[in-house]
Amino acid sequence: MKTAWLIYNPAAGPWPVARFIGNAARALREHGWQVDLRPSHNRQDLVGLARRAADAGVDACFVAGGDGSVNAAVAGLVGSQTALGVLPAGTANVLARDLGLPPFNWAQPGRLAENAALLAESPALAADVGWCGERPFLLWAGIGLDALAVHALEPRPRYQKYFTTPVYAWAVVSALNHWQGQALRVETDEGQVEGHFLLAVACNIRRYMGGLTLLSPQGYLDDGEMDLWLFGGRNLRTALNHAFWLLSNRHEHAPDVLRLRFRQARVQAVGSVPTQVDGEPGALLQECRLRVQPGGLRLLTPPAGQALFRQQTKEVTQG
Repeated sequence: MKTAWLIYNPAAGPWPVARFIGNAARALREHGWQVDLRPSHNRQDLVGLARRAADAGVDACFVAGGDGSVNAAVAGLVGSQTALGVLPAGTANVLARDLGLPPFNWAQPGRLAENAALLAESPALAADVGWCGERPFLLWAGIGLDALAVHALEPRPRYQKYFTTPVYAWAVVSALNHWQGQALRVETDEGQVEGHFLLAVACNIRRYMGGLTLLSPQGYLDDGEMDLWLFGGRNLRTALNHAFWLLSNRHEHAPDVLRLRFRQARVQAVGSVPTQVDGEPGALLQECRLRVQPGGLRLLTPPAGQALFRQQTKEVTQG
């Protein structure tokens, strides 16, 4: 019998999951899994639980929460044979959108169990994991403007989670009152770039900006490389232009936008700049080293998400 820990974060997202989490556990058991329920209370707790699951040789760790909870689970599971199952119940749930998993809310409480049942029969595929210094990420690592917005927002009160897009947009506009970008030197496998940039984003998945845009529409989770996007500029007008091109999915050929492919990269700034990983605040860094760990995470992937994987030969069936 396959074994699983079902970790849930009572504080994640606008819709508390505690009263519904038993339905997800029941769905897994009906599909032949032995399930232990494990509540988490903060990021450190969730990382520790995921690491304990991996050390115990559990087949899969299902996490009910948002992208921040996923990031914490990745930190505990990276490099192990324990697969991650994402049960979206957070604020933006961007990774879940790429995987084709509809998020839980109180108007549709059955989604936790439906997603659990779907993942219970899904294969575990080997996904690349990125590293921003000592922090792993599965979605993105941002340097500059988006990190400033994340630092201003998190941790946010629950009522703000009902208005994700306007709250994030306001945080970005507010950050531009005192952020005019930063001179950066970027070294990747493709060479070196220097310039003045509002934002640098290393992207492992396709969606960005809360899932509103496809930042890397041709991205794959198993190609051993990632995109590093550089957005030039110094002011609000340029930032609004970038937002327009992003939302219209025409940013790749927009002015002051560069895309660099990398396996390893180094971003150097004149002074310390804020970072974010998977939408969670990161450290202030003067130098950020980025690298890709190919196949660093086994990810339970439903049929709708398997288009994110180029090499289906990496599929690892559960058993």
